[in-house]
Amino acid sequence: MAEPLFRKVAVIGLGLIGGSFALAVREAGLAARVVAGSRSARTLEQGLALGVVDETHQDLARAVEGADLVFLSVPVSAMPAVMTAILPGLAAGTLVTDGGSVKQAVVDAARAHLGSHFPRFVPAHPIAGAEHSGVAAARADLYRDHRVILTPTSDTDAAATARLRELWTRLGAQVLEMGACEHDRVLAETSHLPHLLAFSLVDTLARQGDSLDIFRYAAGGFRDFTRIASSDPVMWHDIFRENRDAVATALRLFQDGLDDFREAVEAGDSEALMGIMTRANAARAHFLAINARTSYTRAVAADETAMTSKPDHHSPDHQFVCQPRGALSGAVRVPGDKSISHRAIMLGALAEGTTEIDGFLEGEDALATLQAFRDLGVVIEGPHNGRVRVHGVGLNGLQKPTRALYMGNSGTSMRLLMGLMAGQAFDTELSGDASLSKRPMERVAAPLRDMGAAVTTAAKGTPPVHIHGGKALHGIDYQLPMASAQVKSAVLLAGLYAEGETSVTEPAPTRDHTERMLTGFGCPVSRDGATCRVQGGARLKATSLEVPADISSAAFFLVGASIAPDSELVLPHVGVNPTRTGVIDILRLMGADIRLENERDAGGEPVADLHVRSAALKGIEIPPELVPLAIDEFPAIFVAAACAEGTTVLRGAEELRVKESDRIQVMADGLAALGVTLEVYEDGIRIEGGPFGGGEVHAHGDHRIAMSFAMAALRAGGPIRIHDCANVATSFPGFAALARNAGLQLTEEQE
Repeated sequence: MAEPLFRKVAVIGLGLIGGSFALAVREAGLAARVVAGSRSARTLEQGLALGVVDETHQDLARAVEGADLVFLSVPVSAMPAVMTAILPGLAAGTLVTDGGSVKQAVVDAARAHLGSHFPRFVPAHPIAGAEHSGVAAARADLYRDHRVILTPTSDTDAAATARLRELWTRLGAQVLEMGACEHDRVLAETSHLPHLLAFSLVDTLARQGDSLDIFRYAAGGFRDFTRIASSDPVMWHDIFRENRDAVATALRLFQDGLDDFREAVEAGDSEALMGIMTRANAARAHFLAINARTSYTRAVAADETAMTSKPDHHSPDHQFVCQPRGALSGAVRVPGDKSISHRAIMLGALAEGTTEIDGFLEGEDALATLQAFRDLGVVIEGPHNGRVRVHGVGLNGLQKPTRALYMGNSGTSMRLLMGLMAGQAFDTELSGDASLSKRPMERVAAPLRDMGAAVTTAAKGTPPVHIHGGKALHGIDYQLPMASAQVKSAVLLAGLYAEGETSVTEPAPTRDHTERMLTGFGCPVSRDGATCRVQGGARLKATSLEVPADISSAAFFLVGASIAPDSELVLPHVGVNPTRTGVIDILRLMGADIRLENERDAGGEPVADLHVRSAALKGIEIPPELVPLAIDEFPAIFVAAACAEGTTVLRGAEELRVKESDRIQVMADGLAALGVTLEVYEDGIRIEGGPFGGGEVHAHGDHRIAMSFAMAALRAGGPIRIHDCANVATSFPGFAALARNAGLQLTEEQE
């Protein structure tokens, strides 16, 4: 049993919330004694009889005497009277907290009625509940795997906040922090408004003359939606009154949306109806995905940048645990190409007509792009099993978004959208998660400014990015200072809105998906050696696209099957665009046995089935001309180098320092932890191949780092535990299951 954090915990108010808190604290052994205070003798008797508490008092001041933690679980409107009643019994060091669903009113009450004890008050809101109320419904596991939001003020004692955070964490909750006013706004929209609507709908139908038949024949959807109307009316009456301003604002926003829906229904406007419903359907899935791997506040706060200025150190650690040895075999169809998926949505949105996309990657990065264009007013159906229909609005048909466009972890989304947004008539803000918020955006902003765009970034040239619309763009002849497909693409996309011709010259070849796809949409891109050109004002025409499997995702399996003895694997329908096959060329130079079979064309992109067998690899000096063609695959190549005989040297790869992580240093740290001998350069690395052991490595939220070390287990001398793997879903949803099916002994854990 865990060591008690508190000698005595006093719970004031013994309903579902307070009773469950008391039970949880007792079951976890976090208090030597749990006492309840309530005006209701019956409730206290029931709490004692059920074993929820050890002792009870109707005198609230007496209940809190000697307590080092007091939990107030009473209606928000009752807080002032309860705080006044307990104040005489509070010791100087007593920590006070609450469970109220409205926070600013509680903070105001505490400031007014707790006097000098206010700094020891930590306002909190455990987001949990049940259909039934009262102490009889109390459950010790009510808060496990649920969120608890703390809303400390600038006056709140930091040590008190830290202690309460520890308590809730040990009860199994995920603890987050946000401001009280922001909490009330967010909860009004996501919790209070749905309850209000459920009460209203049931009340409206119940007052109809045929209400008995309505309820008798109600389908499951009605029951699911209105379930929350079974909640305690007294409690929700209190919430609606105490948070009335935020609830009223949320209700007005909903009414505006409801009016739009009604008008579309009355007019039989098919596209408007589809737009509303597809945006809602996909937005819910997108927000749930974001919510599963980032903080609650980051997903819903209006000021994304304030929420993403630093990582959420209290998020659960999603881990891969990989057992050593084994072999890969069979056929593995990896997800669709992420780069092509991004571009298909973007150009489909700007085209005239409906674009059909098959094989779309349903990972979070590509979904961030899809959601951004929904926010820009584009109707997009799907994705459904990789199929997407984009109802294009034309080059000048995008609409001003109502808030910042959230790019999640996707640098491609942000950089390419910078080019597109530079030519719009409206202002745009682009934001991202903690990782993306550290990545450089000036390399794109600078040439866009040369074209006449008004683009600002944060102090260090990082997101958020603000683009001021209505600027007349003009074509430029841009010489890329470094090989970057994202910068090249952003300038070319801005060139669609520029007067005259825009050209980009690159110092080394990079992926050319943008040029190929623009041509496929009817906007020819001319090529002269290292220079490509696009003419402003071109019209894009809708088309059909088949997205090939992503060679960057295939790379992990190419390396795994190459290094694991007795492996033989087929990766069907993989894109083998010559600007993307650097990883195949490098592995072949190392001695890998990789064959391209059934080569063919898919929507302008070359594809093939990749057949790979295990082989004895040797170390090489990686040719400089192949570096930009394999920039995303180097984490996997580093693992191949660690398994090769001899030394592998990479130079000229500074770009790896500014990816989702510093991939040179993070891979070096992980390989060193496994016992690999190496030397780190500013622009690369030297890796000595040979046997290595197991151990613990940290992916630092970088999906490619996590998947690369998973494959390293195939040659490790012991298990490899990989921390911080949640972001694998950004580029390769279902990786763990596919890898297990192919033969990798991988399990997932969360701490």
